[in-house]
Amino acid sequence: MTEFPSPVLFAVPFFIITILGEWWAVRTGRLNGHYGTKDAFASIAMGLGNVAINALTSAIGLAVFIYFSQFSPFHLPPTWWTLALAFVLYDFVYYWKHRFAHRMRWFWMEHVTHHSSEEYNLTTAVRQPWFGPLSGLTFLGIPLVLIGFDPLMVFFVAGLNLVYQYWIHTRVIDRMPAWFEAVMNTPSHHRVHHATNPKYLDMNYAGVFIIWDKMFGTFIEEDPDEEPVYGIVKPINSYNPIWIAYHEMIALIRDCISDGFAPVCWFMRIIKPPGWSPDGQHSCSEDIRREWLAQQAAAIERGEKAPAYIRTG
Repeated sequence: MTEFPSPVLFAVPFFIITILGEWWAVRTGRLNGHYGTKDAFASIAMGLGNVAINALTSAIGLAVFIYFSQFSPFHLPPTWWTLALAFVLYDFVYYWKHRFAHRMRWFWMEHVTHHSSEEYNLTTAVRQPWFGPLSGLTFLGIPLVLIGFDPLMVFFVAGLNLVYQYWIHTRVIDRMPAWFEAVMNTPSHHRVHHATNPKYLDMNYAGVFIIWDKMFGTFIEEDPDEEPVYGIVKPINSYNPIWIAYHEMIALIRDCISDGFAPVCWFMRIIKPPGWSPDGQHSCSEDIRREWLAQQAAAIERGEKAPAYIRTG
């Protein structure tokens, strides 16, 4: 296998410089945005913990990828074109990984960490989970090694993908040029993804190329008349890194305990979207959006202005 550097580790100095720069510019009123000190430090702590945990567990993930690579009928050479192809194909895989992370509670218990901040700035980008390979989400990239890509190349393009997504976590940049917005993921597109507004919930899953969302019906433009409200539907109201990392896993365990001995129900809780309930009283994104649309329609029918979204959780 060809050796590849770690894009994330190489990017750390850039992360530090740009976070400090954005923080200073926002707090002094030179740029648009918002920084809460406790929230920012909690996000940075999550990022540091993620790096430490991944350093300890990355060998497990790599070993699994290497194991599956032996079943590939051929092995693609490490060239510029295979690297470019791997980058594009990984982003396609990432779209589906990300979509599953929002649509299956088992994966959401890991990914929710990244969405738990009610701020949206560059520190939000480094608010990463502390699960390592525990949830299995990372293993959804195994098809790439089965079709012949070097496992280390897959890890490399995954790192590039993550580094790209760093800069889109900001309010400082409004819109990019139209041609760029049409093809690439941008701060505007990703602000939508981090919003809890019913209009925006579970949309814009892209990593690098927004075209996947446009292809699979999950794209929505940022509405200049509806500012995103960031965070998660049920705020955690905590800056404790351990609680940020594991609160949803604890909630899932509690819900399963409350079901009694009900393996089928436990399985359904795991594979169904966040908000699913065995009693039928769901609060999934579809239910929240449906209720919001009904309220909008009722207001219009009464001749009133449709109410703006305000999170009440």
